[in-house]
Amino acid sequence: MTLRELELFYALCENPHVSKLSSEIGLSQSAISLAIKSLEKKLSEHLFDRIGKKLVLNERGRVFKERTLPHFLALKDAGTFFKQDKLSGVIKIASSKTIGNFIIPSLVFDFVQENPDITIVKDIKNSTQIIQMVQEGTIDMGIIETECAAPNIIKELLDEDRLLLVSSDESISTKPCYIDELFSKKWLLREQGSGTRELFLESLGEMKKEIPIFIECTEFEEMKTLLFKYPETITCISQFAVSRELARGELFEIPLINISLKRKFYIIYNKQKYKTALFNAFYAFIRAHVH
Repeated sequence: MTLRELELFYALCENPHVSKLSSEIGLSQSAISLAIKSLEKKLSEHLFDRIGKKLVLNERGRVFKERTLPHFLALKDAGTFFKQDKLSGVIKIASSKTIGNFIIPSLVFDFVQENPDITIVKDIKNSTQIIQMVQEGTIDMGIIETECAAPNIIKELLDEDRLLLVSSDESISTKPCYIDELFSKKWLLREQGSGTRELFLESLGEMKKEIPIFIECTEFEEMKTLLFKYPETITCISQFAVSRELARGELFEIPLINISLKRKFYIIYNKQKYKTALFNAFYAFIRAHVH
C-alpha cells in the first residue's frame, strides 16, 4: 500500500461523498475510487460499504483506521520534519581519551544547545579501536590522535597537541635532560593502542626497548593519582590532560633535550559514509571550535 492510498482512505473516512471529496482535493472521482480499490485489493478486505453515492466505513474499515492512523500521522510528521531548516537526527561519534575527556564534552554540549532536536551518541576508545569502528560503520565519525593509513577511511587534520613528561617531583623539572637520564624512574604509560603511547615510544627510537614500564594505565585519573602519591613516578601525557595540575603546581613538566613530542589530531570517517546535513554541520562546528 502507498501513502497516497492511505491518505485518500483517511480523507474518505471524514468525507464519505466521493464527489465532494473530489472537488475538495482536485482529484477525479475515478482516481479516488481506483486508489481505494487498490488498497482493498492489497488488504484482501472491503473497507467501505457502498451506500448510494457514499462510501461508508464498515467494521473492517473501522478497525483498520483505528490501528493504522497513528502510524500514518507519525510517518507524515517524519516526512515534513526533515524538510525543516533545523537540524535533526542522531549522530554517533567516538574519540580517543584525551580528546574525549578534555575537548569533546564542551563541543557536544554547545552543539546540542544550539540544535535541541539532535542527539549525539559519543564513546571514548583508543585510536586503534576507533579506526576499526569507522571501518565497520558502527560510528559516523571518529577523532583520533594517531596516524591512519586504512584505504577505506578519509583522514583530515584537526589540530595539534603537545605531549609532556611530567612528575610530582619538582627537582627533576629545573633543567632540560636526556631521556635516558630518567630511566631510573618508575614509568606509567597508557595501554597498547593508545596514540599517546605510540607517539612517545616512536620518538625514542631504539631506546624504547630500554624504557622501564612499571604500570600501564587506561585512565587519566588513575595515572594522576599515582603521580601525586609517588614522586618517583613519571609519565608522558597530553598538555590538555594536566593543564590544571601544572597551573596549581601539583605536577611539573620535565624539559627534554633532542626529543619533540608533538602530535596531530585527526577527524576520520568512512569513504562510503553518506554525509547528511547533521554530519556536515557537526563536522564544520568541530573544525571551527577546535584550534
